Amino acid sequence: MKESIPRIDSAALRDLTVPRFLRYVSYWTTSDPHVEATPSTPGQWDFARALADELSGLGAEDVELTDHCYVIARLPASPGREGAPSVGFLAHIDTANDVSGRDVNAQVVENYNGEKIVLGRADKGDTGSGPGGGENVLCLDPALDPDLAAQKGKTIIHTDGTTLLGADDKAGVAGIMAAAEYLLNHPEIPHGPVEIVFSPDEETGKGLPEFPLERIRSKACYTLDGGPMGELETECFNAWKASVTFTGKVIHLGTARGILANAALMAASFALLLPRNESPEASDGYYGYYCPTEIRGSLESAALEVFLRDFDSGGMKRRLEALEIFAKTVEAQFPGGKVVVSAKNQYYNMKEKISESPEVLSILKQAFVNTGVEYRQKPIRGGTDGSRLTELGIPTPNIFTGGRNFHSRLEWVSVPEMIAAVKIVIELIRLWGES
Repeated sequence: MKESIPRIDSAALRDLTVPRFLRYVSYWTTSDPHVEATPSTPGQWDFARALADELSGLGAEDVELTDHCYVIARLPASPGREGAPSVGFLAHIDTANDVSGRDVNAQVVENYNGEKIVLGRADKGDTGSGPGGGENVLCLDPALDPDLAAQKGKTIIHTDGTTLLGADDKAGVAGIMAAAEYLLNHPEIPHGPVEIVFSPDEETGKGLPEFPLERIRSKACYTLDGGPMGELETECFNAWKASVTFTGKVIHLGTARGILANAALMAASFALLLPRNESPEASDGYYGYYCPTEIRGSLESAALEVFLRDFDSGGMKRRLEALEIFAKTVEAQFPGGKVVVSAKNQYYNMKEKISESPEVLSILKQAFVNTGVEYRQKPIRGGTDGSRLTELGIPTPNIFTGGRNFHSRLEWVSVPEMIAAVKIVIELIRLWGES
């Protein structure tokens, strides 16, 4: 007979989660997509070492920090549950390089009054457009952000406007750690073996480079790397990155007529061929996109980086072929110039692999039901390390963390939603212990 669902103390979970999150965001863990080594930045080592030490102090077993900054730890099974399948939980320790993640000054707002929150002047890219602002003032405006308006009377945490917050994915890290400590402090909640993994460089799109797959025992895993409460994600983009190089033909500008092939202009022309109606800002739902993320160069040589995203493999094939057509078009416009497209996969849509293990999703849905959280299955317009882990053979759906406006100075997180995610983790662990 299955055990009754234990009551989980929300106040205790808050005490285990919020101080951790505030401590974790103080670590400067911005990753660098231009560095091939893993991890790409030294700050990730600082955070990883702190997490490994913390796990050891809590009483976790087999705590390990690998040569490439992966933290692995295990919680022993309750007596009599040693034979249950191991279940894993994964979150990433780095933050995106789109906005500074150094010297984060998190602001805790208790009993949010539902009014506009002014953060400061938007002098580095984030303006009044989007979830908040106007007249070049950076703010969180509930009139423009229904999710924020729904937090009235609740506790939220936001940035001071000078950096991102780091809820992506330190809210996930804090949630997993809080669940681990709660279980270790409450042996009356029976469970099977649990595996905890924290990974570096997720934001670079490398896809778990140097991941020690041979050391992982779990046959199923879950990432905590989502957004609003209730999100449950089992499918994601197919993701490719294209590096496009342009070689020009240089001569003195005074005698350039009919001879010059300007590589810098070639790169700009290529970028303008990317369909504007298939860009991140013009698409949502299941629509994919092209996105130029970096351009640099001179008359003689230039380079352009393009992200390609599509849920369908056929759609991705079309996009890759389109880049080759754009390359030939630019070469025709600039006689003597050369364009080379080099594309590589970053991760694949995890939908098919997860569907091959239906129990992984059914147990997750049951955990939502048991904790009273209404789930919404939706695609990830991006990817997680779970996308790559699924590809490696361990199905890994994604769970919400309560964060919003990731990768921006408008980032914020809902504390009640963070706590709801921790409850789901605890209930997932308990349910897997019954299987």
